[in-house]
Amino acid sequence: MTTTIEKENAVKNAVILISDPLSEEGLQPLREAEGVELKIRTGMTPAELLLAVKEVDALLVRSQTQVTREVIEAAGNLKIIGRAGVGVDNIDLEAATERGIIVVNAPDGNTNSAAEHTIAMMTALARNIPQAFLSLKEGKWDRKRFVGVELKEKTLGVVGLGRIGAEVARRAKGQRMSVIAYDPFLTEERAKEMGIAVGTLDEVVAAADFITVHTPLMKETRHLINADRFAKMKDGVRIINCARGGIIDEVALYDAIESGKVAGAALDVFETEPFTGHRLLDLPQVIATPHLGASTIEAQESVAIDVGRDVVRFFGGNPVRNPVNMPSVSHEVLAKIGPFFDLAEDLGAFISHLADKPLTEVNIRYAGDLAEFDVRPLTRNALKGILKRNLGTHVNDVNAKYLADSIGIGVTEHKSAQTKGFQHLITVEVKAGDETHSVSGTLLNVLGERIVKVDDYVVDVVPAGHLLLIKHKDQPGAIGRVGTLLAEENINIATMQVGRSTAGGDAIMMITVDNEVKPEEVGRLLEIEDIHAVRTIDL
Repeated sequence: MTTTIEKENAVKNAVILISDPLSEEGLQPLREAEGVELKIRTGMTPAELLLAVKEVDALLVRSQTQVTREVIEAAGNLKIIGRAGVGVDNIDLEAATERGIIVVNAPDGNTNSAAEHTIAMMTALARNIPQAFLSLKEGKWDRKRFVGVELKEKTLGVVGLGRIGAEVARRAKGQRMSVIAYDPFLTEERAKEMGIAVGTLDEVVAAADFITVHTPLMKETRHLINADRFAKMKDGVRIINCARGGIIDEVALYDAIESGKVAGAALDVFETEPFTGHRLLDLPQVIATPHLGASTIEAQESVAIDVGRDVVRFFGGNPVRNPVNMPSVSHEVLAKIGPFFDLAEDLGAFISHLADKPLTEVNIRYAGDLAEFDVRPLTRNALKGILKRNLGTHVNDVNAKYLADSIGIGVTEHKSAQTKGFQHLITVEVKAGDETHSVSGTLLNVLGERIVKVDDYVVDVVPAGHLLLIKHKDQPGAIGRVGTLLAEENINIATMQVGRSTAGGDAIMMITVDNEVKPEEVGRLLEIEDIHAVRTIDL
């Protein structure tokens, strides 16, 4: 009988190119596997890389090598790309997926390293350690100047409670700090299990003595901590960012420190890197490191080992553990369900805007022709659409279900032959606290994707572009007042659909506009009489 280890080492004639420096420990799984030929060529120019990838079966990189579409298309035999680290910003995932090349990374390898660095930066900030050391090197013995504060009995606000944020929260509790956290997927039940409090983003920043951010950087989180949020904080708050540059508005941070609102900041990441010569570094209240969150010997070894093992598993015919994209599917499956991939994702993206509370459950119903097939790939696409809004672009077809499970979202599939007049119908339903929302969609011959129902309202909407979902009282004048206000704001209406449950009751408007609607414009819409709610949805 062949053991799992023997299977995973049973690699046959795999040529693996390593183009960035990896630790020797990280190379061991590859060196120990039978049938592997390693080619280690670091520091190549782009032109040299194009030549080097032509005949290899696998490519292992860190962050230096740029695996562009050109590189992928030049690699005639490439089957798998391994990224020894978390992010895959340097890999063209779309190009890899198109070519049927699987991409793997090491999402857990630097969790401990990043959490430790965050705690170290917070402690150094609280006790003025770097400033005191520099003063001592200058020959000064200035104890009074560097009086610090204790972490004990202070409140730590954690913005983003993923793997690293959760680990930071656990360690802060060990320092006898109180912890309050904000995360779009953090439920009261999970917070209670962790022994922490949960709040909205504004509640967290208002309550905290120290604030640390651990969210991905994307459109919704860029400058998440801005001038308005600084104004809501306690006087003398301290800020830590060991996550992503750009989450904190650096101009607003500088002004908040200068005004005395913020007592100090500890920064490991910056909007533009390398980060040198910036006026933030001139402030004595700021301490900084050059993006060292994952820079430990152990983390470098761990991510390399994880990726090396996954590559060996792949060539041994075993499932990889940390896939980033979806391998190519068979032509038979693609012919049946492939046309619905975009619709499933768009329905998920649409419904992600409807719930105000953390999601606890996702139910996806497939009706009509779709009920005959294995629809799990469509479910993953719908989950991807739901999760990407808050978790970022690293969410994909393969890891969406894993991520949903990890944050406590239950996912179920249902099939039925009944479609209520449609040849095929997909309905995505989410539960969030005491809220339940649903959206249904179909593909129409020639016309393409359509949303045909939102909650209890029948509509006919193309899920694309900038959408306004307005809930209002069904009475004369409501539509006209909305149209007038949008005209005053120079917002052009492309399409409008109205749905209602009963005459004179509640109704919705689904409006497609030519440009993004700003928060202040949403505020003006909410001031209109009989308008109950306004949501902006960008697809």
